[in-house]
Parts: sequence; structure tokens; C-alpha cells
Amino acid sequence: MNFRGITSGCLLLTLGFALSACGGFSFREDPSKESGAEQSAREFRDRELQQKPTDSTLFDLFSNSDDPNTTIEVNKYIWNAAQEVLNFMPLETADPFSGVLVYGYGRPPGGGRAYRATVYVQDPALDARSLNVALQSQGGPASVDTVRAIEDAILTRARQMRIRDSKL
Repeated sequence: MNFRGITSGCLLLTLGFALSACGGFSFREDPSKESGAEQSAREFRDRELQQKPTDSTLFDLFSNSDDPNTTIEVNKYIWNAAQEVLNFMPLETADPFSGVLVYGYGRPPGGGRAYRATVYVQDPALDARSLNVALQSQGGPASVDTVRAIEDAILTRARQMRIRDSKL
């Protein structure tokens, strides 16, 4: 070993000891001397550790856990009403697990402009917040009034379908 190697080794060893001294071990003997923020952080950390199962193994991957495809719910009335209201457009993609309907360009009955739409059903509730419609014409985005009219038509049809099913 030469002098440069010995110097480098000593320097690395000194840096290692210096960094390990910054470890943050608390030498407090009385936990009541903690500040309120430290105590609440410690209590929060303890609660989190109690709630989380920490002992997992490789075999947990193959256990019978919830299927992630069945945990997302879509309102069936809004889903079916969107398909009925927008039946003048060709349906390109339908994903019932994520609640997305993608339509190609189509002309509404009695209308001159062609539109395409993407419908997002985001919640299982029959509510206006569950529905999001993105409508685009060939010249750019459709007007807000047109989008609102489509959303209202879908929600009205969904309510009619639910009332019809409740009378059965």
C-alpha cells in the first residue's frame, strides 16, 4: 500500500464515523419532555404502525385478495342511458371497469355538425357529479351549452330507466 491509499482509507473511515455520529439517537430519559409536535408525531406514527399489517410474505401475492377489477363501480343507469342517448355515434371503446365510453364522429338526427364524445361515469350514484361528457366537433370543442344538453339528456334518461325498474 502506498501513502495515497492509506490517506484515502483514513479519510473514508473518518467520514464514516462522522456521518454515523449524525444518527439522531435521542438520549432523553423522560418522554414527557417532548414538545407537543414531537409527541403528536410519535402518536401518529404508532397508530399507523398498529393499523398496517407489517408481516407480509412472498405468498401474499398469491393469496385470495380482492380483485381490483370489481372494486370500481359504475352506475348502470347512466351507463345504459349514455349508450341510448348517443346511439347516433359509433361506439369505439367501452370499458365498464373504469366507466369510459369513447364514441367516434356521428351526426345527430336533424343536426348538421358531426360530433365525437367521451363519456366518463365516475361514481355509482345517480347524480350529475357522476357524469362527465367531453364533446368535440370537427372544428374544435363543442359549446358548453351543447355539452350540458347532452349531459341533461343522459341524466334524464337514466332517471327514467331507474323509475321504470323500480315499478317492476
